[in-house]
Amino acid sequence: MRSLCVYCGSNTGRNPIYADRAAALGSRLGHDGITLVYGGGNVGLMGIVADATLAAGGQAIGVIPQQLVDLEVAHTGLTTLEVVDTMHARKMRMFDLADAFVALPGGFGTLDEMFEMLTWRQLGLGDKPCAFLDANGFYRPLLSMIDGLVDEGFLHHAQREDLWHGDDIDAMLAWMRAYRPAQASKWLDGKRRPIAR
Repeated sequence: MRSLCVYCGSNTGRNPIYADRAAALGSRLGHDGITLVYGGGNVGLMGIVADATLAAGGQAIGVIPQQLVDLEVAHTGLTTLEVVDTMHARKMRMFDLADAFVALPGGFGTLDEMFEMLTWRQLGLGDKPCAFLDANGFYRPLLSMIDGLVDEGFLHHAQREDLWHGDDIDAMLAWMRAYRPAQASKWLDGKRRPIAR
């Protein structure tokens, strides 16, 4: 694994543990020689994980839409900063650059980006590992809801097992390095509705 895409908040959140976890992850990436791929911001957890990666001697690639550059939230001290036209282009470019994906605590944007990667993987558009790196139980309610999707027949058990969740950086990176994608079909009942003609 040469690069890791990190999705996280453009705010730091109310609990200092979120910033601590972002800094710990960035430091680990820098020390391990894993390139950080992220949204290119200089604010919130985004700025913290980038600064920690760089401070540990690592490489950090930011991908940011022009709209956010115009709002002056781009990190100008990165190894590489790529400016794209749209949020959709940003997601695609980050997908191309990264070998794996992890979500630290964040808001709508963080969840949107991670769930799009999970959806692409479910549809066979990618086979890269995805993980929620927790802090202070932040993602526990979300993972309970995902377990409910399995219980209610909207998600394969194998696809739920294909998603890592925990708070141990060592365990997460070990899981990513050994990752083999699930082979379950998206369609639980094996049937697809006929296409109307």
